[in-house]
Amino acid sequence: MFRLLLHGFLIGILTVLTQLGGLAWLVALAFRRRVLAFLIAYAALGVAAVYIAPQLGRTAMTCFDNGSLQVQSWFYCLTNRTYVTAELADVLQDAAAEVDRAYPGTTTMMLDGNFPFWDGFPLLPHLSHDDGEKADLAFFYQDSEGYLQGRTRAPLGYFAYEPGRSSCAPKLLDLRWDMAALQPLWRQYSLDVDRTRYLISVLARDPRVAKLFVEPHVKSTLGLSHGKIRFQGCGAARHDDHIHLEL
Repeated sequence: MFRLLLHGFLIGILTVLTQLGGLAWLVALAFRRRVLAFLIAYAALGVAAVYIAPQLGRTAMTCFDNGSLQVQSWFYCLTNRTYVTAELADVLQDAAAEVDRAYPGTTTMMLDGNFPFWDGFPLLPHLSHDDGEKADLAFFYQDSEGYLQGRTRAPLGYFAYEPGRSSCAPKLLDLRWDMAALQPLWRQYSLDVDRTRYLISVLARDPRVAKLFVEPHVKSTLGLSHGKIRFQGCGAARHDDHIHLEL
């Protein structure tokens, strides 16, 4: 009974975290060397998803791309979190190319997108990344020497919050994690205001983009006022560490 519960727990956790991991563990149960079998099955499913997902309306943003748009970390590719619709992929590529033209040598970095299959399947901890039409982009950063290409303050681009006054009162249970204990651990880079402002402005002008979520104090710092640039609300995660966009 304990083994059944354990395997059920692993299948659930791996499915929630990667969508395909639970199926890979289920396949691995048929083999004696389960960990090895799991790794082989998971890799096979991941490769298959790259080719199958486009037939169902989503495409993977690759970690092998060294152009103006890059996935910020291999973590996102290995956990199948870089899938978006073809239209959103074009939006991201076009925006990154335009920023690179305005500021040569700039790399725009994508964070979470969506899983490869099944509209409505949650990409935790996000509330809305469930249909291939949403993606997050990292802020641009600089130090005393200037722009830092391909770098973020936190290892995965999230949770390194910009200083500023919150628009929400603290609550015991919500998604606005402050993670105050982690903030001193991040790299002490500063926000590259010009590049970040320009990227958001490019996205806001794009008729294919419906809305952008940025924390109000960041919006104020950047001097932006476009109607598509909105506050995500006090019940959702903070957006003073990244840009959320959706079609």
